[in-house]
Amino acid sequence: MDLPFIFHPIFSFTPMTQLSFDDFLVEEEYLTVTDLTKEIRYLLESTFRELWVEGEISNFNHHSSGHMYFSLKDENAQISCAMWRRRNQELFFTPRDGMKVVVNARVTVYEKRGNYQLDVLQIKPAGLGELQLAFEELKNRLRGEGLFADEYKQPIPLYPERIGIVTSPTGAAIKDLVTVLRRRFPAIQIVLNSVRVQGESAAAEIAQAIDEFNEYGKIDVLIVGRGGGSLEDLWAFNEESVARAVFRSQIPVVSAVGHEADFCICDFVADLRAPTPSAAAELVVQNRDGIAARLNQMLEFMSGSILDRIKYQREKIQYIKNSYAFRQPEDLVVQYHQRLDDISRNLRKSMSHKIDLNEQMLNGLSKRLALLEHNNVLKRGYSFTFRCSDGKLISRANELNKKDEIEIKFYQGKVFGTVNEVEG
Repeated sequence: MDLPFIFHPIFSFTPMTQLSFDDFLVEEEYLTVTDLTKEIRYLLESTFRELWVEGEISNFNHHSSGHMYFSLKDENAQISCAMWRRRNQELFFTPRDGMKVVVNARVTVYEKRGNYQLDVLQIKPAGLGELQLAFEELKNRLRGEGLFADEYKQPIPLYPERIGIVTSPTGAAIKDLVTVLRRRFPAIQIVLNSVRVQGESAAAEIAQAIDEFNEYGKIDVLIVGRGGGSLEDLWAFNEESVARAVFRSQIPVVSAVGHEADFCICDFVADLRAPTPSAAAELVVQNRDGIAARLNQMLEFMSGSILDRIKYQREKIQYIKNSYAFRQPEDLVVQYHQRLDDISRNLRKSMSHKIDLNEQMLNGLSKRLALLEHNNVLKRGYSFTFRCSDGKLISRANELNKKDEIEIKFYQGKVFGTVNEVEG
């Protein structure tokens, strides 16, 4: 049996306004990728200024543009690095994969890729092995450029009056130098240009001090150096900037770095290498007592030489005094008078003969010139022809035209006529 369908409304609907999607769009602030990257870059660069980072080089690439790209890593992390060409041109060694280094850099963001990286300002080897490698690389490169060549070495003056010193004002080196210099020659003038001899800015200060002495100019010789130390302590004297400052110095440079067993790049470039600062002072300045002894020896030699010379001249004068000429002076004078008369007579004869020859030659030339006189030429049957209109002397027939009036001069007399025809 079919049951009737009964509808019982559960919900009731009331009239509504039409729904709009605009009600779901809420105005919110947003950043572009570029804006966000710039914010991150600003945050990193303002938070991390210049810093030093130590790590191992990997993925090193020296691009054809001259820029260097590499990663710096340790056991747990790595970071991309870039060193631009204008900075890496001053490197004294060639970075390579696996080398431990310390870099001075700024943290920045490469916006194109959204990667943070280090903008490298300086690179230095970290550790003794890397330092020794850098030392050998720079030494070989500078030797190849000729900075160690003997042809560029300047002689050290024997007796300098003013000595310039580039070193630390508080180290043992300056004390040793001043002590030895004053002991050997107290009158010597010493000019100190104070620098740091180790640390980050030491090399730049040393190079600048050498340049300043050259600008000053009133220095006879330079001593550049410091006391002993480790390879790291002496490293400022292995920097390329110091080597090139020493090489371009117009003042002779003595390198006095460390102890006798220590060698640095500065030693090879300098005009003279001293094993220690004290030895440099002894090489540069002569001992006053030694100079005085040599002067006394020279004075004795000169005195003896002068006395010997005086004795010789006295003996020579005595010999001349006892000679025949001084014993018979009148006879000698007569002989010279006779010789003078002979010379005068011969001279007069020679001059007379010379005058006769010149007169004969002059007469001959006069006769030859007379033959060339124009009247003598006319006398031999020649004539001169002139054009009446301008008085020009005619030497060729083609200089005349038909009906020109002409004057013909002979040795005696002249005739006038008119040209009827011209040939030639």
